[in-house]
Amino acid sequence: MFSFRTTPVEEQLDRALREGRVACFCTQNCWDPHRGRYLYDLFRERGNLVRVFSPRDTELTPDTNHIDFGSDELEGLDAVVVEIQDVGTRYFNYTRDVMRLLTMCARSADAPAVYVVDHINPAGRVVEGTMPAVESDIWTPRVAHRHGLTLGELCHLYCNEIGARFPLHVISAYVSDVGKDLLPWTIAPASDIPGMFTCEMYPGGGLWNNTSITPAIGTARPYEYFGAPFIKSGDVRFLPTPPGVMMRPCSFTPAAGRYQGERCYGYQIMLQPGAQYHSLLHTLQLMRFLSERYSQVELYDSLFVKVADPVIEEYLHGRLTFDVVQEHVKLEEQKWIRKAKRFLLYDDAPCRMK
Repeated sequence: MFSFRTTPVEEQLDRALREGRVACFCTQNCWDPHRGRYLYDLFRERGNLVRVFSPRDTELTPDTNHIDFGSDELEGLDAVVVEIQDVGTRYFNYTRDVMRLLTMCARSADAPAVYVVDHINPAGRVVEGTMPAVESDIWTPRVAHRHGLTLGELCHLYCNEIGARFPLHVISAYVSDVGKDLLPWTIAPASDIPGMFTCEMYPGGGLWNNTSITPAIGTARPYEYFGAPFIKSGDVRFLPTPPGVMMRPCSFTPAAGRYQGERCYGYQIMLQPGAQYHSLLHTLQLMRFLSERYSQVELYDSLFVKVADPVIEEYLHGRLTFDVVQEHVKLEEQKWIRKAKRFLLYDDAPCRMK
């Protein structure tokens, strides 16, 4: 059973929320500045909050962007209320945690109802990339790299694809004043997603995490910078550089993650005002470029599991030209947009870059 709700969560009259045993599945983005409380405070005040599923450490601690839980912790619950800020990319850790939650509920004979407090997508409706063509990361939805959906729409699609029968209710992103007064990145969605530009860099930049090059995790500008101790950054004239993008050689020392405490050399990606940046295609070009020039560059098996596309894999191995992969991505984006339209909950629709 699916429903799309247009009244705030505190006004919902469902017995499961009013009198049932409720758990909240949330990050720091469930803060309501108008009421001065977090989502779970609502149910704590009602006296029916049983459990809070949240990140295991403080909100800006590197490498802790997961919500750990087991299926046994869902037993006896009447409702799970989900509120996280998705960032528009299919391999965002908290989004995958939500998909894991939905999968566990789908496998349960006595699953709780799931309520998703929706937020707007900070990466907008623009899409990038391909849907998984082969086996991908576990709990990763079969959508484009940058999918252009809200979390509520993504959950609607995912439950449809796994044949879930438990009640799923999405509460509109536009029924709360929070979405009008706080930008989606005012409260950082994760330790490695600190601001607006990160969401534009992440669809491709997130793939660096599965290579021997760091996307500057543990610095103030992750995914905007990338490098490694063995890179000899310098002349940028030969770097792949799409229109509207400038590249700057730089150095940085990560405080966490790969190469923690080591000086890395690499580049900063700088976007000109109004530029439409296809992060995935640019990252693929950069990976190919650096792989052909540095023997220390390793593309781990987990990268190809995450990409889940044989055409992209062939390109990264040097067996296809960029125009071939570019055309492939274009066709796959068109295919994804047609699929996504079945699950839209709002008036605007996903689109390709112009």
